[in-house]
Amino acid sequence: MIGFVLTTLATALSLLVTDLAVPGVNIATFPAAIIAGLAVGVVNSTVRPVISALALPLNFVTLGLFSLVVNGLCFWLASVAVPGFSVHGLIAFLLGPVILSLVNTFLSKYFAERHPDLKVETKM
Repeated sequence: MIGFVLTTLATALSLLVTDLAVPGVNIATFPAAIIAGLAVGVVNSTVRPVISALALPLNFVTLGLFSLVVNGLCFWLASVAVPGFSVHGLIAFLLGPVILSLVNTFLSKYFAERHPDLKVETKM
């Protein structure tokens, strides 16, 4: 249970950093960031595998670069579901998930070092 809370917190903090770093990504409040973190997790665990399977031929042809579009689509889809979280523009669509993933990986590793008995997973 605490691992889930730390994962959600790491994703929410990563979203706030993404809000600061990427123009076009806007998060209104910290509670909106927490809800958006949950939405990103739900979209990545349910919708993303389906989209990735459907986009496999394009991903093969582009040597994996189409994964950026799949990640951006999932990121945008999570923003549609959460009030107070918005993604506008191509830069936010493509760069937002990349920054989110990098920061989330860093924070998850930090939490894992602080609490080695807990399993903290990355969302992207």
